[in-house]
Formats: sequence, structure tokens, C-alpha cells
Amino acid sequence: MPTQLPADSASGPPRVSPLYDPRIRGAAYQILLLLAVGVVAWIAIGNAAENLRNARVASGFGFLGNTAGFDVNQTVIPFAAATSTYGTAFLVGLTNTLMVAVIGIVLATVLGFAVGVARLSPNWIVRTLATVYVEVLRNIPLLLQLLFWYVAVLASLPGARDSYALGSSVFLNQRGLYLPKPLLAADAWALPIALVAGLVGTLVFRAHARREQARTGRRLPVLAVGMGLTVGLPILTYGVLALLGVAPVALDFPVKGTFNLRGGMQLYPEFVALVVGLTVYTAAFIAEVVRAGIQAVSRGQTEAARALGLKPGPTMRLVVIPQAMRVIVPPLTSQYLNLTKNSSLAVAIGYPDLVQVFMGTVLNQTGQAVEVVAITMAVYLTISLVTAAAMNLYNRRVALIER
Repeated sequence: MPTQLPADSASGPPRVSPLYDPRIRGAAYQILLLLAVGVVAWIAIGNAAENLRNARVASGFGFLGNTAGFDVNQTVIPFAAATSTYGTAFLVGLTNTLMVAVIGIVLATVLGFAVGVARLSPNWIVRTLATVYVEVLRNIPLLLQLLFWYVAVLASLPGARDSYALGSSVFLNQRGLYLPKPLLAADAWALPIALVAGLVGTLVFRAHARREQARTGRRLPVLAVGMGLTVGLPILTYGVLALLGVAPVALDFPVKGTFNLRGGMQLYPEFVALVVGLTVYTAAFIAEVVRAGIQAVSRGQTEAARALGLKPGPTMRLVVIPQAMRVIVPPLTSQYLNLTKNSSLAVAIGYPDLVQVFMGTVLNQTGQAVEVVAITMAVYLTISLVTAAAMNLYNRRVALIER
């Protein structure tokens, strides 16, 4: 006779005790961990508050509304010592840090990609120079490089009276780099509109070019058309306004006087040294990331492109680099984060970044170390998370999708 199964066996799998259910145990462990972290944080906050009360140190963030009483020589936003608050000083340091980080990331990416590709060049001189650049700069501490650019290079330049003239409107001396300063008129709104229109036109043409290439295999000049729209359209708009007698943008050129320079836009030596130091240092690491990404692409891809008649330049740009980006993007994100955090070394050369202004001057004047340090840590954490999120979005776009 056939064996009789238990009555509940036909209704589904056997029941598991909650003590042995992996899902329930996993959720329980996470809840216990969160509770433990919360208790530790509560105890730490209570101890810090008690110590501050015993030391008679004020707590809270009300100090951000008090008048700062000090000046900052390099600001992107207006700042006056007599009227600006500590909150405005925080914004000054934050904008200075973001400006250095954005400029450094752009320049380091361009230089790093160029050096990384040069390291694989068949030309021995180019390959050797790129190798020397990478091996020298990435093995010297960044702080020493910043001091080199600031003390040994920029400080040794002549004074304003004997400035180096780069053309007729660019001057370089101990006080920094002097450039023509753009002055916007009331009708300057037409230029950003023309730029946005050029960018939109470029995106539309790019989408059309992709459809055309998928349909016929013919490649349209996306780069040339994009440059013509994004650059040419604002220039055309400026020319039309100039013919109508309207000058949307005027240039204030620096003029060399007897003892000093007048007019123009001054880039202070601290800013120049920080940007140059961060750029050349980070570019050495990016170059190695790019080289590794290119070498991770199968050689068969290059051979297939050559078999189709592609030259080395288009092969690298259209076949190798797009596939290498899947390997390049994750470590490249780390280098962007390192550059942003390394900008805090600006305090060594006197550039007024977030650490120098907020954790330096503001903390010394107010004495509220807990609040100042917490805000600074939160800012760097936020910048890092936003940068990582943006790079992860791009990484998902270029990632290989398996079926």
C-alpha cells in the first residue's frame, strides 16, 4: 500500500520556527544593531553636552548669525568683515572649496586621460615622458607639491613692477595671475539663452545622428556640429548685438602701471598653487586608471576595428575607450573624492577654503568646536555622497548589461 503523507504536507513546505528563519533573524540583527548604535550615540551626545555645560561653553548653532568681524581676501560671494556673519563665512569657505574641486576635477580628468593614453603610445619618447610623469608625481606627497608650487615657483616670480607679460593683457607675478575681467551689461541675458539653445540643439542632433547611424551606418559629425552650436551660436548672438550697437559683455583689461597693475581679474597665488598642485597630482593617478582600463579591453576589439578599416585614432575613441569606461569609472570616482578631500590641505598655503575659514578662524573665535567640526564633516560627507551618486548613475549607463 502507498505511504500516507501527513495532512499538512500537501498544503505547502514545512513550517520553519521563527528562531531559524533567516529573514526574521536578519531583520532582528539589524534592529539590534541600530538600537546599539542609537544608544552609543545618545550616550556620546549626553556626555558632550554635560562636558560643555561644565566647561561653560555655549552650545547650539545660534553663533552662525553673529557678526564675523574678520575679512577674507578671496571670495566668490560678497563678504564684509563689519556686517557679514559666521554663516556667510561658512558659505564663503564652502564656495571656495567647491570652486577648487570642480576646476581641479575637470583639469585633472583631461590631463589624466591624455597621460594615460600616452603611456600606451608606440612612440618611445611620448611613452617614457608619460611614465616619468606618473611615477614621479604620484610618489611625492601632495603637501610637498603644494608647497613647491607656492613657495618655489610662485613666490620666486618677480614683483608687480616686473611682471611677466603673456601677450598684452595677461600678467604673472608674485601676487598671482591677472586676466581680463568680463563685465556684463543689461543685455547679457541673450548670451546664456544662446548657449542653452546651442546645448539643446546639440542634444537633438546627437539623437538624430544615433538614429541615422543605427539605420544606415553613416556617422554624422556630432562633435563639429555640437561645437558649432554651443560656441558659434553665442558668438553669432554677440556679433548681432554688436551690429545693433549693444555690447552685452565688455572686458576690463589689466594695465601695467609704474608700481602696480590696475584693472582686470586677479587669481591669487594660493588659488593658482592649489589648483595646479591638485591637478597634476590627481592626474597621475587618473592616468594609471585610464591605462588599466584600456588594457582591460580585449585586443581582439582593436584587431576587429582595424579589420574594418578604422584608423588608430577612431579605434581608440569609438571602440576602446567606450568599453574601457566600464573599468575606469569606479576607481575614477575615488580619485574625484580624493581630490575634493585633499583640497583641505589648502590651509598649508593660506587659501581660504572651508577648513581654513570655518574650522580655523570661526572655530578659534567662537570656541564651539563640536558644532563647527560637525558641520564641516557633514559638508564633506554630503559632497562625497553626491559625487559618488552622480558617478554611479553614469556607471550604470556605461555598464555592460548581461542577458
